[in-house]
Amino acid sequence: MFKTRLVLLFLALIALGINAKAQQTDSLKHDTVKIDTAQINKLRIDSRKNAIPTRIRPVQLQREQVPLTMLDYKVNYWKKSVTFGLNFNQSSFTSNYAAGGVNAVALGSNFIYHTEYNKAPFSYVSELNLQYGVSKNKGQGKRKTNDRIYFDNKVASQLSKHWYVFGSLTFESQFDKGYNYVDLGNGKFEQDYISNFMSPGYLTESFGFEYKPTGYFDLRIGTGTARQTFVLDDSIHKKQPDNYGVPIGHTIKNDLAFQMVALFDKDIAKNIHLNTRYALFIPYGQDLKYITHRVDMVLSARVNRLINVSLNGTLLYDKHTSKDAQATEGLALGVLYKFP
Repeated sequence: MFKTRLVLLFLALIALGINAKAQQTDSLKHDTVKIDTAQINKLRIDSRKNAIPTRIRPVQLQREQVPLTMLDYKVNYWKKSVTFGLNFNQSSFTSNYAAGGVNAVALGSNFIYHTEYNKAPFSYVSELNLQYGVSKNKGQGKRKTNDRIYFDNKVASQLSKHWYVFGSLTFESQFDKGYNYVDLGNGKFEQDYISNFMSPGYLTESFGFEYKPTGYFDLRIGTGTARQTFVLDDSIHKKQPDNYGVPIGHTIKNDLAFQMVALFDKDIAKNIHLNTRYALFIPYGQDLKYITHRVDMVLSARVNRLINVSLNGTLLYDKHTSKDAQATEGLALGVLYKFP
């Protein structure tokens, strides 16, 4: 009986110890949670209390007078350009060359000075075009391949968007003597002296209206045109019976006429430029067969800044110089420099 009570007491003590330990564990956990929550609450940052203070200042606007100084710029109404071209050809053969050939040297040059003045409604355009070329074949001597002096001046005043009233002065002639070569056979030629400087020479004054719809095309209609034809060398008529329309024994002839001139000057493709001029001259009081037509064309292709290929040609119908139409053509590769 005593032993039974002793066992029960021991078991009761064990149960009380386990219960006390469980309660102690729960209380410790609960207290720990409380402590962590409290620490977190203490560490919490109040953004309102710790915000950086800012100052708001009112913006004041007031008007200020800023002095302006005019820039020292000047308007230039002039436009100028210079073009210079030089072509050189040379060929040589040994005496036993099977295909044959003739030693030859050829040189051609071209100079163009163009200037414009534009200040509405007034405009002025001037162009000086000089061309000269020679070739020399073995056994034939020197011969001209190109020779021309052309100087054109035009003053215009604008009437409307595309129409102008203009006055122009044009001079045309050549530098050197010109010959017509007659083949006599057996490698022999006879040269007939037919032209020289101011034989012939032309001075043309024209007044009328100009139509210019674009920058690369314009049409002159010279209702009042006067032309003086000069033949200063009186020996020209020996091989040129008509003497360029100037009566034998005289050095000048005056004509009144209607003139029309059309100009086209534009890049028709990349690095390809076309310049064409057509002139129609109808003298008053003369037969219609004496109407003069002249077309000058230059087609140039630029290889690079200096190297240029050009094709130029002239078609002329003038009864005073020949009873048939005349034509010339030239293809050249050379140096062409334009400034600016």
